[in-house]
Amino acid sequence: MSVVVVIEVESVGSGARASLVSREALTFARGLGAGDVHAVVLGEASPGVVADCAEQGVVAVHVASNPELQRYAAAAWAAVIEASGRAARADLVVAPGTNRGNEVLAHVAARRNLDMAANVVRVDSVAPLVVERQVVGGAALEKTRVESRVRLMTMAGHAVEPVAADSPGPAEVRALEVTIDPKDLRAQVVRTERREAGDTSGLTGAKVVVGAGRGAGGPAGFDSAIALADRLGGALGVSRVVTSLGWRPHHEQVGQTGSRISPDLYIACGISGAIQHWAGCSSSRTILAINTDAEAPMVTKADYAVIGDMHEVLPAILEALDR
Repeated sequence: MSVVVVIEVESVGSGARASLVSREALTFARGLGAGDVHAVVLGEASPGVVADCAEQGVVAVHVASNPELQRYAAAAWAAVIEASGRAARADLVVAPGTNRGNEVLAHVAARRNLDMAANVVRVDSVAPLVVERQVVGGAALEKTRVESRVRLMTMAGHAVEPVAADSPGPAEVRALEVTIDPKDLRAQVVRTERREAGDTSGLTGAKVVVGAGRGAGGPAGFDSAIALADRLGGALGVSRVVTSLGWRPHHEQVGQTGSRISPDLYIACGISGAIQHWAGCSSSRTILAINTDAEAPMVTKADYAVIGDMHEVLPAILEALDR
């Protein structure tokens, strides 16, 4: 048996490394005891990415460097995942539960008529594959059995902590020869735009998100939340009611109809925690709720809570940070 893990690459300083969620997925896959762990990288496998894979005990890093893959195209990426699965003779393919990870693996499942489980938080058995996964935006858990011979799953963000293997793997770089069908490039990212200064919409990649809801009180009530987000190097997120009232732009919305986030820390201020919002923030590693209502769903579900007015608590936090 063997397992292939899809690696998403992020820029770190002047180099490229495997993203945090990819390293989590490698740790998750290694813990399954499903045989050798392989990785697949689309684009250049930088020394940093290979080192991250070696630290996780990876046997081989399969690399597809086709020029057509420089732009994200889900169907083309799926073709590469299929090729890596064949090269590794994989019984299981794991991807991070990001927007791209879920989309690409869904393409693989559709193309090969395979079963897929998304947003998995726990594996009860590998053969047969029985998993527990997040559903209803993370508000509930469902136990699912994946029946196909090659099983596909994405791992929910922060389901495990990334932990180095007892001994590093060889992480042998192996080139994948993949012919990309032009029809798989019909839908692709053709342009990306840098966010303007003051745009706090970088939610999906933020390590810290400070959220604010109706408790802000109005359009002028977000200054402390924005200041704290800036102080912590994070981003501002808001609830649906805030955007519905026109207090903040929609690109800052967290929830089922906004962005789904998985930061290391989510500070939810004056947010009741309706299921639509919880769907977007439940993958956060740690949640701190600040609310005047001790029975609010966000307070009862959070890891930590401060019962108080955000307009008093946030300035106090900022003052303490500046000491």
